[in-house]
Amino acid sequence: MSGEIEIGRSKRAHQAYSFEDIALVPSRRTRDVRDVRVGWQLDAYHVDLPVMAAPMDSAMAPRTAIAVGGLGGIGTLDLEGLWTRYEDPADAYARICSAAPEEATRVLQDVYSRRVDHALIAERVSELRASGAVVAGRLSPNRTLEHWRAVIEAGVDLLIIRGSTVSAEHVSGAKEPLNLKRFIYELDVPVVVGGVTTYTAALHLMRTGAAGVLVGQGGGASSSIRQVLGLHMPMATAVADVAAARRDYMDESGGRYVHVIADGGVGNSGDVVKAIACGADAVMLGAALARAAEAPGGGYHWGPEAYHDRLPRGYRTHVGTVGTLEEILNGPSDRADGTLNIMGALRRTLATTGYGDVKELQRAQIVVAPYMPSVTDPTRDMPRRSKTDRL
Repeated sequence: MSGEIEIGRSKRAHQAYSFEDIALVPSRRTRDVRDVRVGWQLDAYHVDLPVMAAPMDSAMAPRTAIAVGGLGGIGTLDLEGLWTRYEDPADAYARICSAAPEEATRVLQDVYSRRVDHALIAERVSELRASGAVVAGRLSPNRTLEHWRAVIEAGVDLLIIRGSTVSAEHVSGAKEPLNLKRFIYELDVPVVVGGVTTYTAALHLMRTGAAGVLVGQGGGASSSIRQVLGLHMPMATAVADVAAARRDYMDESGGRYVHVIADGGVGNSGDVVKAIACGADAVMLGAALARAAEAPGGGYHWGPEAYHDRLPRGYRTHVGTVGTLEEILNGPSDRADGTLNIMGALRRTLATTGYGDVKELQRAQIVVAPYMPSVTDPTRDMPRRSKTDRL
């Protein structure tokens, strides 16, 4: 990482960049948009869209995870979320969405205080499997050893171990930590693990045998990790650093390729494009899909960080509703803010820059060009359409 600056006489820091700080530059060649490809391969699974749905209850219920799979992505269900704590979580959702802003965190903590039911894990996974979609389920690093057997026996295709910060060298004097290398080696299903934001941490995770690494600290639009813990790494730099770790790990391992998935700070189609240009193979979308008319959160968004019982590090935030899942992913769009037809925008960028697929887009030229919306930018005050507006 370059751009070291002096904070004070005893401390120096590196310059890092977010997606808003950078932009792609068109190349000398353009291409017909009908000739580009956006699919990718994750382990044994070919996926039509470079999209994984974030395992967040505001965006993903079993039916929406199935819908994302039907549209060409991978829907991921939180197997420690509302759907494995309640047979019917409708009342839980109603409490969360109707809570006053000053009470929302306390309501989240109360709603999520119910224990995870292994019978419900099996029921939800069976529901996903019956749809024919790729079955992806998330566990937290702290609870993986408690729930993994129920998850594997239920029949997931992909196991996602997702937390704010995941390392291959967790140290604990209170209990035996999860040994990721041994755990992944003994499983028969591919594992995607993260979040991670640095070259060194990513390289260590890749050495555990993970099929993919999530880049970011989770939560995205609903996270307050920077305010609470003082931790933050701008996503453009994080993705580029982890992509460098992938390159070096390929040399080290004799050609083993680990997929890099940008998870956090990917709120619109422009962010998706820039994440891939920085080196990501795919993106994990949370708030972008929580804006769908079908999303169970009803226009609200929150993640696991928001309901920690002792130190919440996230919010229930209002993201509104902009369209259906199909419109958000595949269009058509009637908005100019990048929240609809995300894959159409990716295809258009591929055509404009002359690249044939998402892997080639990783070679795109990037410039540092911080974006500051003007006062007259119409998207700043554009009202979000509600479900009733669309009827």
